[in-house]
Amino acid sequence: MRIDKMLANMGYGSRKEVKKLLKEGGLQVNGEVVKDGKSHVNPETDTVVLHGEEVQYREFIYLLMHKPPGVISATEDQNDETVIDLLQMEDQIFEPFPVGRLDKDTEGLLLLTNDGQLSHQLLSPKRHVPKTYYARIEGEVTESDVKAFAAGVTLDDGYETKPGKLTILESAPQSEIKLVITEGKFHQVKRMFEAVGKKVTYLKRISMGPLGLGDLELGEYRELTEEEVTMLKEYKPE
Repeated sequence: MRIDKMLANMGYGSRKEVKKLLKEGGLQVNGEVVKDGKSHVNPETDTVVLHGEEVQYREFIYLLMHKPPGVISATEDQNDETVIDLLQMEDQIFEPFPVGRLDKDTEGLLLLTNDGQLSHQLLSPKRHVPKTYYARIEGEVTESDVKAFAAGVTLDDGYETKPGKLTILESAPQSEIKLVITEGKFHQVKRMFEAVGKKVTYLKRISMGPLGLGDLELGEYRELTEEEVTMLKEYKPE
């Protein structure tokens, strides 16, 4: 990889700014000063030091966020705050994007990465990656709803959902439930409950595949560990 591309990718400036940085003579590769941006380095084996500090190159970033309500799952928007706006600049430079989406008023677990292949794997309908939601429902959720969800319900546009596993936590005029689905249709959880005559008043995604939200507060995020990234890449639903 060209050294100017590597440094630009790592957020040390534009190609032009990096060129100026190199001319100042502050960069060393394996102990030797390098001033030519066209010089090639191997990020895996070469030691790159800029102004006495080692440059740790990596291609991908994997983040787990507790998305707050009111923030949209997009990389940019003219009107609303996006999940990217919540990231530190040192993470934004990797240009991550949300894996799937959560509705604007929905909170909970959201993955962000710049690894397109992993994103595709997790979102592929063939993979059936389960997503677990906690919700509060206006209306009494009953065993007949559990059976209906297990069979798949018909949404307002005629689409028949794949089976969902509905667990009643509290059945009351304001019910509490847990729902596991393997799809991600637009407003799917809300529309599934509308199909049985009920309304979602609060929705939170608490897990996706092998990952749980943990103790992340609203708006907080963290990097996945290497073990978690491996778990995601190798994940096969039961």
